[in-house]
Amino acid sequence: MLPAPAIFHFPWEVQSGKAKEGDSVKTFGRLLTYQAEESRATLAAQHAATQHQVVVQTTFVEPFEPIIGAQYLVLGEIENAESGGVIVHARVLNCVDGVNVALLQKAINVQRTYFEERAVGNCDIATVAHKSASS
Repeated sequence: MLPAPAIFHFPWEVQSGKAKEGDSVKTFGRLLTYQAEESRATLAAQHAATQHQVVVQTTFVEPFEPIIGAQYLVLGEIENAESGGVIVHARVLNCVDGVNVALLQKAINVQRTYFEERAVGNCDIATVAHKSASS
């Protein structure tokens, strides 16, 4: 069975628990550290005055040639860590150095708005269809 389509989550949302265990997510961040012996990378992103970190398990994407300080986009599944946080098990880990992060964040917000409006529109159509069928 294929995993569910991944939904973009900002790094601060991943760490805050907005994405639940087993969810497919897409997120991004600057590569802060990479521990090859543990197949673990840490991505960091700035939001307001706080730096948020996302731990990424790189087992499925190795061999992995890290570029410390470069911007990465990760697609994977959320798993609760023993330490209490969450880990993203990467299926895809791409270097996207040079991407305009502010523009990426804006695009994510526009996409969310579109999906929300589309979901509301589908609900309205379903409600109208249901009301017409019961009349």
